[in-house]
Formats: sequence, C-alpha cells, structure tokens
Amino acid sequence: MTPDNLTSRITKSDYAAYLNNGISYDTYKAHMEDDRSANPDSKIKEYINLNQHRMSRVEKTYHLSEIISNQLKWLKHKTYWLVLTEHWCGDASQALPVFNQIAEMSEGKIELKLVYRDQNPELMDMYLTNKSRSIPKLVQLDEHFNVTGIWGPRPTPAQKLVVHLKSNPETAPTYANDLHLWYAKDKQISLEAEIKQLLVRANLACTDCNS
Repeated sequence: MTPDNLTSRITKSDYAAYLNNGISYDTYKAHMEDDRSANPDSKIKEYINLNQHRMSRVEKTYHLSEIISNQLKWLKHKTYWLVLTEHWCGDASQALPVFNQIAEMSEGKIELKLVYRDQNPELMDMYLTNKSRSIPKLVQLDEHFNVTGIWGPRPTPAQKLVVHLKSNPETAPTYANDLHLWYAKDKQISLEAEIKQLLVRANLACTDCNS
C-alpha cells in the first residue's frame, strides 16, 4: 500500500537524500561483520551471527522465478527500493538477499539502497506497523521520488503467524523459532508473490514520467 496521507510529510528531495546516503547490500554485509566483531552486547552479536548464516543460506538457495524475470524485462521506469533495516533483524536477513538478487537481475532498472532504522527515526516513523518500528520496511519510489509502493516488515502469512503466536502466552516467548521455521518451509515464495505486486505498481505508477 501507499500511505497517501503521510507522503507529504517527506518531500521528494528528502527521499533523494535518503537514497544518496543509503548503502549497497555488499556494504551492509561488510558493516554487519564489523558490528558482529565489535558489538559489546553478546546477545546482539549472537543475533547478527545467526542472521549472517540466514542471509548466506538465502543467497545460495533463492532463485528468481520466471515470472519475476519477465517482469524485470518489462519494467518501464527506473525504480528505487529504499529499505529500513538493522543487522540484528531476523526478518531482514530473510528478505534482503532476495531484494538484492532481484535488483541485480534488473540490469539497473531497480536500485537498492539500505538505511539504518535507528539512524533515521523520522523516516521510520512514517512507515510504522501497528504503531511499532518494525523492520525491514521497503519504500518503492519511481525515478522522480514518488512513492509507488510499500512492503514490510514480513510477508503477509508470516505477519499473521507472528500476531497469532504473540497473542498466546505459551507461544509468545519462542515465536521467532516458529517464524524462521515458516521461512525455511516457504522458501521465499510468499515474499516473491508480494514483490510481484510491487513491480506491477512500479509499472503502473510513475506520476511524472510523461511530463
């Protein structure tokens, strides 16, 4: 969805600045390794290490579907994916490798930039999930920095699962284990289905492209 009632609070020049200050997926992974090595919080180090393994697994096992490949061939407009994330985020570790592979296969039509949630609270607060700063959150922009779609923080079936698990005191403490089992079984199929819809919006919506 696109938050039409919110986008006026961040200007096109603001989005351009976020993209300019954003980092590539490879740079993000390098920062992630630095964070894992230097972070004084042992629990955060554990999360980062686990997420590195998850990202490596997705990089090796995810393969672009023919449908997505064809969508990329017919993508009409330059598209930006601006993603709010953090190294410790388990959902981000499942999604970022997919975003990166799709952007790489787009041959420059999609430009992926990552920004850190905690360094950009004003942007994060534009894209809350049930009033929480849940990540990852992808903001899709056209070549003139109009918002054409939003995704996150996880595929819809996974989000429903998390809500269900957290609502039960018996499953709430270990919901993350069940969530990542779901990711392993789903094999990014649900995520790709929602990316398909983003790409449809990217083709349909480019407010200034004909001006």
